[in-house]
Amino acid sequence: MTIRHHTVRIDGLDVFYREAGDPAAPALVLLHGFPTSSVAYRDLIKELAGDFHLIAPDYPGFGHSSAPSAAEWDYTFDHLADIVDQLLDTLGLTTYAIYVHDYGAPVGFRLALRHPERITGIVTQNGNAYEEGLTPFWDPIRAYWADPSAANADALRGLLTREATHWQYTHGVPDAALVDPDNEALDQALLDRPGNQEIQLALFLDYGGNLPRYPDWQEYLRTHQPPLLAVWGRNDEIFGPDGARAYARDLKDARVHLLDAGHFPLTTRLKQSAALIRDFLRGLSD
Repeated sequence: MTIRHHTVRIDGLDVFYREAGDPAAPALVLLHGFPTSSVAYRDLIKELAGDFHLIAPDYPGFGHSSAPSAAEWDYTFDHLADIVDQLLDTLGLTTYAIYVHDYGAPVGFRLALRHPERITGIVTQNGNAYEEGLTPFWDPIRAYWADPSAANADALRGLLTREATHWQYTHGVPDAALVDPDNEALDQALLDRPGNQEIQLALFLDYGGNLPRYPDWQEYLRTHQPPLLAVWGRNDEIFGPDGARAYARDLKDARVHLLDAGHFPLTTRLKQSAALIRDFLRGLSD
């Protein structure tokens, strides 16, 4: 299995993505969350590349993609989805499943609303689309949505520290010794780049615009009934397990699996996650 690393120019930005598998095989687009990038999928790609064509992009401001300052580029989820949409058009992908984690959900559901005919299925791993999934973790961020003052912004800078990144990877994990520290170290090094805090604060603020769109995403699910697998860390204190269960309310055949894991199930439940995802994706072509 070979992972190929590419960069393409889109709207004046360098957009990096990882690719593996046979381009003639069914496609899966892996959409990452905060505070990471496509690096989060290196091991999952190795597990799935024998059966599927995998594309894992880095959004602007993340990973190896361009990171113009927040003053130079409009960091919104609409804009992130625009870039991913153009990337997939550039690659000629006309049908694909999406895997959404954390920020990947608002990006992925935007793609689904724009192109429902392209979406063959959805894998959500702690990728939220329901108010029930929002935990008390969001309270200080909600305060920022209500009043985007400098004081409320500064109150969120603690979420961008190494301690907070370490917590994201290890909270809810039965054995923290299983968590490889390399991913969090890389994530933090990228968060610590000059100007990146302002990028992340812009996205924290814009995330509030996703909640009014939840009903649209839910209506998409009810109307189109896409096959969906929720394979979720049940101990996540950012997007709680009620967010996973809620998918079954709108989808007749939603498959919901709650794993003994936290916000990043792939770090400690890779094999279990990969087996469920592989079985689900194979079923899409039956």
